[in-house]
Amino acid sequence: MPDGAPVRYDVSGAVATISLDQPQTRNALSDEMLDALIAAFERARDDAAVRAVVLASTHERVFSAGGDLAGFAADVPIVHKHAAVARFPKLFELIGTLGKPSLCAAGGHVLAGALGVALACDLVIAGESATFGTPEIDVGVFPFMIMALIYRNVPRKKASEMLLLGERIDAHEAERIGIVNRVVADDELDAAVGDWAERLASKSPLLMRLGKDAMWRQQDLPLMEALELLRANLALALSTEDIQEGVRAFFEKREPRWAGR
Repeated sequence: MPDGAPVRYDVSGAVATISLDQPQTRNALSDEMLDALIAAFERARDDAAVRAVVLASTHERVFSAGGDLAGFAADVPIVHKHAAVARFPKLFELIGTLGKPSLCAAGGHVLAGALGVALACDLVIAGESATFGTPEIDVGVFPFMIMALIYRNVPRKKASEMLLLGERIDAHEAERIGIVNRVVADDELDAAVGDWAERLASKSPLLMRLGKDAMWRQQDLPLMEALELLRANLALALSTEDIQEGVRAFFEKREPRWAGR
């Protein structure tokens, strides 16, 4: 990314790391920040060498403070505000349909719209000092854009508590209710994220894409429609060379060599 960009984009091996990098705004999700995130995820999606994506922050204590409040209160025509907030669903869909696994490194506070960005990722590892919350109600706003993601990850009554009271929860409570997969000591976060990212990147990229696409498409289907979709995906997976290679490698007690076919 160019100097001064709101995000950093780095690739190490088969892992791309997208880091929010506007500490002066506590990584507020301005239009500029959201556009940069969309561009970075599109770059990772289109790079065949990238097999897993990490979303992180360069700020020591804050992942992101959430939406840009100044932008919310700006005196501009409503049609412009409606167009601006379209960036949120675009980003959420992009992450969901990335075809590659995404892992959020939640180091520090993950608040308001940033909670939706974290939940859009497949996996979340948090440092134990991280906090999570939807404080929008306290400033006369409501977390409309991230509500759908919260209700798809958090039990209904707990989700309602978060949305209506606007209180923060700590990392261990976030793990208990399903926001976070794993909590580690703050000084172990980078190592834990790196370990999972490398493990994700080691899987068959073809089967990962098939699986990820199926995860996205089946999530809101009625049961029988979901099963029919998944049956078709399984039949397709069974026709690939990678599944044959994976089985051979298992029996031969070696690492598989994925062909991507």
